[in-house]
Amino acid sequence: MADRDTLALPLEVRARLAELELELSEGDITQKGYEKKRSKLLGAYLPQPPGVEPSLPQERRTPVTPSSSSRYHRRRSSGSRDERYRSDVHTEAVQAALAKHKERKMAVPMPSKRRSLVVQTSMDAYTPPDTSSGSEEEGSVQGDSQGTPTSSQGSINMEHWISRAIHGSTTSSTTSSSSTQSGGSGAANRLADVMAQTHIENHSAPPDVTTYTSEHSIQVERPQGSTSRAAPKYGNAELMETGDGVPVSSRVSAKIQQLVNTLKRPKRPPLREFFVDDFEELLEVQQPDPNQPKSEGAQMLPLRGEQLGVVTNWPPSLEAALQRWGTISPKAPCLTTMDTNGKPLYILTYGKLWTRSMKVAYNILHKLGTKQEPMVRPGDRVALVFPNNDPAAFMVAFYGCLLAEVVPVPIEVPLTRKDAGSQQIGFLLGSCGVTVALTSDACHKGLPKSPTGEIPQFKGWPKLLWFVTESKHLSKPPRDWFPHIKDANNDTAYIEYKTCKDGSVLGVTVTRIALLTHCQALTQACGYTEAETIVNVLDFKKDVGLWHGILTSVMNMMHVISIPYSLMKVNPVSWIQKVCQYKAKVACVKSRDMHWALVAHRDQRDVNLSSLRMLIVADGSNPWSISSCDAFLNVFQSKGLRQEVICPCASSPEALTVAIRRPTDDTNQPPGRGVLSMHGLSYGVIRVDSEEKLSVLTVQDVGTVMPGALMCVVRPDGIPQLCKTDEIGELCVCSIATGTSYYGLSGMTKNTFEVFPMTGSGAPISEYPFVRTGLLGFIGPGGLVFIVGKMDGLMVVCGRRHNADDIVATALAVEPMKFVYRGRIAVFSITVLHDERIVIVAEQRPDSTEEDSFQWMSRVLQAIDSIHQVGVYCLALVPANTLPKTPLGGIHLSETKQLFLEGSLHPCNVLMCPHTCVTNLPKPRQKQPEIGPASVMVGNLVSGKRIAQASGRDLGQIEDNDQFLFLSEVLQWRAQTTPDHILYTLLNSRGTIANSLTCLQLHKRAEKIAAMLGERGHLQDGEHVALVYPPGIDLIAAFYGCLYAGCVPITVRPPHPQNIATTLPTVKMIVEVSRSACIMTSQIICKLLRSREASAAVDIRTWPPVLDTDDLPKKRPLQIYKPLNPDTLAYLDFSVSTTGMLAGVKMSHTATSAFCRSIKLQCELYPSREVAICLDPYCGLGFVLWCLCSVYSGHQSILIPPSELETNPALWLLAVSQYKVRDTFCSYSVMELCTKGLGLQTESLKSRGLDLSRVRTCVVVAEERPRIALTQSFSKLFKDLGLHPRAVSTSFGCRVNLAVCLQPHRLGKLAEQGTSGPDPTTVYVDMRALRHDRVRLVERGSPHSLPLMESGKILPGVRIIIANPETKGPLGDSHLGEIWVHSGHNASGYFTIYGDESLQSDHFNSRLSFGDTQTIWARTGYLGFLRRTELTDASGERHDALYVVGALDEAMELRGMRYHPIDIETSVIRTHKSITECAVFTWTNLLVVVVELDGSEQEALDLVPLVTNVVLEEHYLIVGVVVVVDIGVIPINSRGEKQRMHLRDGFLADQLDPIYVAYNM
Repeated sequence: MADRDTLALPLEVRARLAELELELSEGDITQKGYEKKRSKLLGAYLPQPPGVEPSLPQERRTPVTPSSSSRYHRRRSSGSRDERYRSDVHTEAVQAALAKHKERKMAVPMPSKRRSLVVQTSMDAYTPPDTSSGSEEEGSVQGDSQGTPTSSQGSINMEHWISRAIHGSTTSSTTSSSSTQSGGSGAANRLADVMAQTHIENHSAPPDVTTYTSEHSIQVERPQGSTSRAAPKYGNAELMETGDGVPVSSRVSAKIQQLVNTLKRPKRPPLREFFVDDFEELLEVQQPDPNQPKSEGAQMLPLRGEQLGVVTNWPPSLEAALQRWGTISPKAPCLTTMDTNGKPLYILTYGKLWTRSMKVAYNILHKLGTKQEPMVRPGDRVALVFPNNDPAAFMVAFYGCLLAEVVPVPIEVPLTRKDAGSQQIGFLLGSCGVTVALTSDACHKGLPKSPTGEIPQFKGWPKLLWFVTESKHLSKPPRDWFPHIKDANNDTAYIEYKTCKDGSVLGVTVTRIALLTHCQALTQACGYTEAETIVNVLDFKKDVGLWHGILTSVMNMMHVISIPYSLMKVNPVSWIQKVCQYKAKVACVKSRDMHWALVAHRDQRDVNLSSLRMLIVADGSNPWSISSCDAFLNVFQSKGLRQEVICPCASSPEALTVAIRRPTDDTNQPPGRGVLSMHGLSYGVIRVDSEEKLSVLTVQDVGTVMPGALMCVVRPDGIPQLCKTDEIGELCVCSIATGTSYYGLSGMTKNTFEVFPMTGSGAPISEYPFVRTGLLGFIGPGGLVFIVGKMDGLMVVCGRRHNADDIVATALAVEPMKFVYRGRIAVFSITVLHDERIVIVAEQRPDSTEEDSFQWMSRVLQAIDSIHQVGVYCLALVPANTLPKTPLGGIHLSETKQLFLEGSLHPCNVLMCPHTCVTNLPKPRQKQPEIGPASVMVGNLVSGKRIAQASGRDLGQIEDNDQFLFLSEVLQWRAQTTPDHILYTLLNSRGTIANSLTCLQLHKRAEKIAAMLGERGHLQDGEHVALVYPPGIDLIAAFYGCLYAGCVPITVRPPHPQNIATTLPTVKMIVEVSRSACIMTSQIICKLLRSREASAAVDIRTWPPVLDTDDLPKKRPLQIYKPLNPDTLAYLDFSVSTTGMLAGVKMSHTATSAFCRSIKLQCELYPSREVAICLDPYCGLGFVLWCLCSVYSGHQSILIPPSELETNPALWLLAVSQYKVRDTFCSYSVMELCTKGLGLQTESLKSRGLDLSRVRTCVVVAEERPRIALTQSFSKLFKDLGLHPRAVSTSFGCRVNLAVCLQPHRLGKLAEQGTSGPDPTTVYVDMRALRHDRVRLVERGSPHSLPLMESGKILPGVRIIIANPETKGPLGDSHLGEIWVHSGHNASGYFTIYGDESLQSDHFNSRLSFGDTQTIWARTGYLGFLRRTELTDASGERHDALYVVGALDEAMELRGMRYHPIDIETSVIRTHKSITECAVFTWTNLLVVVVELDGSEQEALDLVPLVTNVVLEEHYLIVGVVVVVDIGVIPINSRGEKQRMHLRDGFLADQLDPIYVAYNM
C-alpha cells in the first residue's frame, strides 16, 4: 500500500468520513465521538491490532507499513486545522518562539480544584495514558483510531489506571504530598523541579519564605474527595508555622511561593511618566518606545479605479433587467438549487422568476390589510426570513419587493426565542418599522409555535405578520396589473444587516442607483457575460453571496448553481464537483470552503477545474486566507486550476465591494505578496522584512480599486487625515456603489458614510464624501490593495494595535492542538483600568486532562508574548459546544464577551495574568515626612487647620446614687430603698418571660454566691473568678456575688455544645491567661466541661476548681467586702480581636462607675425607663449594658439572648413592640439576622401587631466602622412597621475604652427640650485619597466615593484627638489619623501573663509629641477623623462628628498605600450575585481574596476574572490568589466581625477545602 488511495473505500464511506472530518474541525463532534465513529467506519478496511480475533477473511486486510501510515497520519493531522488561520511559516515561528521560552522556563502554578469540579465525571472519561509502543511518529494505527489499547501491557495498566481514577492518586514523597492538588500528583513534582531550577533574584523585598526547604515540611494528609464537610478547623494552624509566624511547606504555600518566585522575575522595563487620573491618583501612562518604528513615507495619493464603462445594453435598473430576460428568454435557467445529496433539486428559470416576483409584488401591495388601509405601501420595510437551503424562494421574494417598491430587510431565521444575537436583529426590525415578514412554507412550519399554533413574538422583536410567498398561497394578479418599472433612483432598494463589535445590529441602506452601479462595477471588474455559469457557496442573503449570486447574475442573465451550507457539511467537495459538472466559469467561495475541499479531495478521481476563469475568495480581506489560497493552488494546479484564476476580494457592509483581483490572462505577473513585520504593524507602520523572522504577517493583495471609485487610506482614529505611504490606516471609498446610511441613525451615519479625508495641511481631498470601509490596510505598489485586518478586530493595548485574527492564528499554531477545538476560539478585549486587556476563550475537548490544557494555556501565553509582545490578561477554556453560536455556526463574539463580563460563561479552566499585563498601575507611594514639632502652631491650629479634637459634655452635678464609688454599694442601696423594683427580665425564644430579678432578689442571690466563694472556693480578696454562663440572669448574680466577696470576675462565653473542639480551647485559654483561681458556672455547663468531647479537646485535669451555682448555700457571708481603694480592679474584660489576638483589659472601680454614669447621662436612663438589650454579655459595651447599667441607673433591662433569634428571628423586634420600649441595643449580627430572616415577613408581622413607632433609639454596638449599607437596609425594611428612619445609630468602642461614642437620637417632643444630639451625618470621602491617609470629601455618587457614617455622639467625660500614628503629632480637622481618647472610664491597662510594659505604656499612657504634651491619652488602634459639622448640640456648640475608618491592625499596606479590607470586600461582593461573603488578607505581598459561593460549583471559575477586574478597577491592586469556598467557611465572631487572620491560617494550612483556587500570574 504505497499510498492511501490503494485503500479501496466505497464512495459512501468516503463521504461519511469527510463529513466526520468536517464535524470535528467545526467542533460539532467531540474527538472521542469522532474516533469512535471513524474506527467503526474503517473497521472493515483497516488491519486489526494484534491480539484481536480477525472477524474477516485474511485476504481483505492490507498490511500497513510504518512509512505509509505515518505519511497519511501526518497529512491528516495537519488537515484538521482551521484553515482560515493556517500558515506553516507561522506555526514554525511559534514553535521557535516557544523553544526560546523553554530556556527561561516559566513556572506557572496550576490552580487547584475540588474533585467534584474536575469535569471528568463518567468512568470512560478517564482514558488510560497512551501505553502503546507505537508513538505518532512511528505511525502505528493506534495513533489514528485510538480504538483499543494495542499492546498487552495496555490491558494490565487499564485496571491500575481505573483504580487510580477512582481512589485519587496518593503520593508518598513529602514535597508532593504537601503540594498535590486533588487531581494528579505530577504537577507537584514538576512544581518542585521548577522551583529548584528557578533562579531567584535578590531584590530588597520584604522577608520571603523562599529559603525554607522541604526538610521542615510537615506532611499534610488530606482525605481525597471526602463528601461530608466538617467545620473548618482553624485550631491547629500554629502547627504549620515557624518561629516568626511564616508557614512552612503546605500545599497552598508551595503554590504561593511559586507564584511569588515567578512574579519576582524582572518585568518589562519600568515606565517613567505619569498622567493624572481625575485627581492626584497617578496612573502610569505608556511612554513611546524610543526604538519604535516611525513612518517615513510621503503622504499617499488617493487612488482612482478605471472608468466605469457605460455599455449600451446595460439595463436602466435591475427590475428592467429581470423584465427583459423574463420576457425574451423565459426558458433560460437562472438558479439551480441542490438537495443534501448534491442532486439538482429545482431549476428556477428567468420566466418563472419574473412571473412569481410579479405575483409576490401584487400580493404584498394588494392582499395585506384592506383596500382603504393596505398594510404595506411602497417604501415600507419588510423582513425576509428564508433558510440557507432555499435561495429560489428568497430570490423570488427579494425581486417581488423590488417590483413592489418595498424595501426588503433579509435576516437569519430565528431558531429559538433566545437565539444569540436574535434580540438585536429584533431591535433592527423594530427601528426599521417592519410589520410584515415574508417567509417560505417550509420555514414557516419550522418556526417555534405556541400551543395555539401562533408564532410567538421573539425576544426584542416587533409584532410581525408572517406572510408565506409560495405561489400556491398567492392570488394571481389581474391581467391589466403591471409593476411600475422605473429607472434606478435614490430610493432605498434594500437594507443589509451588520453586526457590530459590541453585538448591536445596524441596517445599512443601499439605494437603487447604488445597487445598479455596484452590479455594473462587478460586471466590468469580473468580466461577466450573458449566460455564464457561476457556482455560489456563500450566504445569498448578504454580502458577496447576495451581490454576485442574486443581483449581478440577474443583470447579466447568468446561471447560478447555489450550494447550501448543509450540503457542504456532508460533502465538502460538492462545489468542486459542480464546477466540473456544469463547466462553471466562476465560483464564489470562502477560504474555509477551499480548506474543506483540501481535506476531502483525495478520493476525487476526475477533477478538472480548467473551465474556471475566476475563483472569487470572499474573505480575501482576512490576511490569514492566503495560506488556504496557496495550499489550494498547490493541490489543484495539476487538475487544471490556473494561478491567475484565484481572485481574493475585500468587501464591507458599508462600502459593498471595496476591491477585487481581476482575472488576467497574463500568467507571468505573479500576484502581490507582502511579508510584514508584526511589530511594525502594531505601531501602524509597514516594515517589509524584520530582524526577528519569527513575527511576520504574510498578506496577499485583494486586487485594485473598483471601477468608478476613488480610494484613500486615513488614520484609524481622530480626524480622517491621509496616511503616509508606509502607514496602515482605514480604507475609505468614494463611489456611487456604496451604502448610504445606517437606517435611522444619523449621527453614526455622519461618522461613517460622510467622511471628508484631509491632507496634512487640513484641506479636504475631494468635495464628495467618502465611506469608511472598516478595513485596515494600505495601497501597495502598482495600485494593489492590501488588507491587514478589520477595525472591529482591533485591540489597542498600551498604545499598540493588535488584531484579534492574528492572536487567534498564534494560539492555533501552538501544538499540540488536541486539547481545544480549532474553529472555536474567541479573542476580544475588555477595558480594565483605562486600557484594553486581551481575553482568549476556547472550547476544550472533553478528553483533555486538567494538566494538558493547563500546559497548553501556558504555552499559548508564551507564544503570544513572544510573537506579538503583548500580554494576555485572561485565558479561559469552556466545555465543548458551550460558546454562543452565530446562525452560520461561527462564534458569537459579542455574546461571548457579554457572558464573560457578567460571569455566566462557566469556564472549566481559567488563567489570569494581571501581574504581567497591567503595567499602568499608580506608582507605589513613598511616605512624606509629616509636620514636625517645628511647624508653626498658633493656638489650636496645625499648619493652618483647626486641631482635630472633640469632647463629650461634662459629667455634671452628682445625683443621689452617684455618691457611691462602688457598684456593690449601689446594689445594696437599691435593695434597701426600692426592694421590689424589677431590674432584669429575661425572655426565651417564644418571647415569654423566662426569669426576672428585683433589686432585693439580686442582692440576696449575690450574698449567697459570695458566701459560697468563701466557703467552697476558699478564695482570698482580689482572686480572679471565671464566670462561664450562657447569657442570662445567673451571670449577673454571679458577677455581683464576686464583687460582694471581693473577687475579680471575668465573664467567659461558654463552649458551644455542637462544636466543643473549636470553642473549648478559647475558654481554656481565657481561664489560663486571666489566672482564674476557680470557675463558676451552671450545672449543665459543668457537665459539659467534664464530658468526653471536652477531654478530647483539652486536658480537663488542668482546670481550676469548678463551682456549680445551681445549688447555693442558704447562709449569708459574714460581711460584704468593701474595697479600700477605688482604683483597684473591679473586673477583667477579655475579648478576641478580629486579628485573632486575645486581649484582656483591666477595669477599675472608678472607671466602672464613671462608665455607667456616662451612659446614664447620654441615654437619660432612670428607674421608670425600660431598655431592650439583644447583645452578647461577655465583653465591651455589651457586658456593661447587660450587667452593670441597670444596677447603676435603676432602669429595667429586658434581656434577649441573641442565640434565641436563630430559632425565632422576630423575637427581638416583637419584644421591643410588646414592651413599648423606647431604647434598644443590638449588634450587627442581630440586625443582619433580622434583615435577612424577616425581609419577606413584614406584612405578616404587621398583622401580628408589630409596631416600632415608639422606638426613638436603636443603637448598634460595635467596634468597627459603621456598616452603613446594613443600617440603611434595616431602616428601609422596617419603615413600614413604624421605625423612624433616624432611630438607628451606632456606637464605637475598643479595647482601651469600651465605649467612646454612643448616640441615642431624640425624636418627637423630646427634641424640643434641648436634650437632643444632632442626627448622625453621612459624608462621602474619596477612597483613593483615603489610601494615602488623606480625607477628601466628595459628592455622593462620584466615582471612587465611599460613604461613611458618624460613629455616634461622644460620651460625656470623653475627650478625643486625632494623632499621627507614626509621629504622634496632632492632626488637623478632616485629616485621617489614629483616634486617641482621654476619659475617666479608660481601661487601666492590659492584663497579660507576660507583663509587656512597653505595649502597655504605648497604648494606655501616650502623650502627643508636640502641642498639649501633658495630657495622657489611650490609643484606640483605629484610624478615623473628626469633622466639625454645621449642626449645633444642646449647649449651642458646633457638633464635632467622629468618623471611624478602620482598625490599624486590620489595614493592609500594599504598594505603599493603606487599604481597609472591608472596602475591597464590599467591591467584590457587589461584582456577582453568587458571592455571598468575602474576606481578604495578604501573604508575602500577595493579596488573597476568599469568596463564598452561593451557587453551583460550575460558577466558581466565573468569579475569578470578575474579582480580579473589580479590585483592579476600584482599588488599583492586583489580586494574587482567588479562593472560592462554600458558604460559611469565612469565620465570623459573635459581634459579626470577620476573623480574617483565622481564615488566613486555615488557608495556609490547607484546611478550607476550597472549591477552586486560582493563582493569578
